[in-house]
Amino acid sequence: MDKLNVFARIHEMETQMGQLHSDLGELKLAVKELLEENQRLMIENEQVRKMLKRETSGEEKTASKPKLPPPIVVKNEEETGEVVGEGYDNLARLYHEGFHICNVYYGHLRTEGDCLFCLSFLNK
Repeated sequence: MDKLNVFARIHEMETQMGQLHSDLGELKLAVKELLEENQRLMIENEQVRKMLKRETSGEEKTASKPKLPPPIVVKNEEETGEVVGEGYDNLARLYHEGFHICNVYYGHLRTEGDCLFCLSFLNK
């Protein structure tokens, strides 16, 4: 083997190793994303199973149903009573089912207990 052939071959191997390294980095990122999504789905699945178990056992129909505040009655200029609490009730129900209702994480699953943003939104 002559010297130029050896150096050309080494350069070719370095190029291949660089490509393999970048491919390995991309695969690591893909695996990380899949593991995170899998964990999130497992937590969500567990919460859905708990909710389904509560509904089928009849607990939700009795005392375990979360107590929501009464609907707010707002009177307009004509002094007619109008109930404006259905949206609030829906948001409170979503929060008690384990989802964020704040503008920061809206719709995401609550995994670490209560969210101060959501609670301050509910208390407005």
